[in-house]
Order: sequence, then C-alpha cells, then structure tokens
Amino acid sequence: MMAKKAEKRVITDADVKKKAVKLVIAHLKRKISKDFIGSEHIKNWITEMDELLKKPEFNLIEYIDMRKRLNDVIERTIDEEMRFKLRDSWYSLGKALDKKVKRE
Repeated sequence: MMAKKAEKRVITDADVKKKAVKLVIAHLKRKISKDFIGSEHIKNWITEMDELLKKPEFNLIEYIDMRKRLNDVIERTIDEEMRFKLRDSWYSLGKALDKKVKRE
C-alpha cells in the first residue's frame, strides 16, 4: 500500500510576517535583560505581544497598533542607551510587518 504524500502547506504572507515578528521579539527580550528605569513598561508590552502572537490568526491592524504602542513605550524610556536599542527594535518590527513570501 502506498503512503499518501503529505500535502505541502502553503506559506502565506501572514505566516512570514508572524515569524519575523517572533524573531524581533526574541531579540528584544535579550536586549532588555537588565533592569532600567521604566523597564516595566517594555516588559508589559512584551507580555501583550506574546499574547497576540499566540493567536492563530494574524490581524495586521493589531500588530500595527502594537508597534505604535511600542513607540509610546520608547518615548517614556529615560535610559538613553536603552531607548536607542528599543528604537532599533521598533524599526525591525516595521520591517517584519512588511515581509512577504518570496516568489520564485
């Protein structure tokens, strides 16, 4: 008896965006390993982003809203060095949301 060939799952733009966002958040978590004044704001934001990433669907509007909220967190961060690191993550998050499936 021949085994059925597993159908290859089609990767969507949403899948690519979500994976890229997960990578940005993983890098961001490493950046904020030390406490700094206002670190609770970014930690709360990351907790909310983790909850959003758990959802099976990908609603781009929700992710754009989270990016705007990250900008608010950055503006409230007093530690200048940390603010620059967070700003880099904000930029990377924007690029992640622009990703698309590579077409052949």
